[in-house]
Amino acid sequence: MKRSYLVKIAMIVLFSLGSLGVVGGSFFLRKAFSSSGEPEVVTDASRYTEILNTLLSKDYKIKHFPIQVPNDAKDVRIAYSPGVLQGGSFFQVRMKQSPQEVKKLLSQYKPVAKREFRGGNTNEHINLENGVPTTFFYTGDESEESFPPSYEILVLNAEDRGTPGFKWNHGSSYGVAIDSSASEIVYWAEQW
Repeated sequence: MKRSYLVKIAMIVLFSLGSLGVVGGSFFLRKAFSSSGEPEVVTDASRYTEILNTLLSKDYKIKHFPIQVPNDAKDVRIAYSPGVLQGGSFFQVRMKQSPQEVKKLLSQYKPVAKREFRGGNTNEHINLENGVPTTFFYTGDESEESFPPSYEILVLNAEDRGTPGFKWNHGSSYGVAIDSSASEIVYWAEQW
């Protein structure tokens, strides 16, 4: 009788230690893999071609981006986040070009745009009637991340890969945002 009592106590102790090991081990594994927290956003414009080539090889929807930053482009800014696990990724480049070039780009992209918006950001655009997700102004001057009303956001395509009841839970969108008055164009692509 004493022996079965000791066996029961030993089993309880071993199960308790095993449970603590599993819980503690999973905690430390999760910490180890998520120690980086949020993915780093690359803003170094000199890495544009490297990022573009990497994304093109992964069939990212960026064929509308320039192959290289044009020589006459000024104030070039990029924002790239590769995303982690199920997190979304984005790539955006903003540049000033001559008024003539911006006008030409507007006349090139406007006729093929599937949706158009004036200013705002993806949260606003998706909630409009027939709205679709777009992007935030990652390369903007403000921390608000919304495009000013002077920008025409032209959605070249948006794909909903969500499930019934979870529209736009997964998907992608890409396009350009053009501010003719400032002679700026922003090329963008997002996946989530």
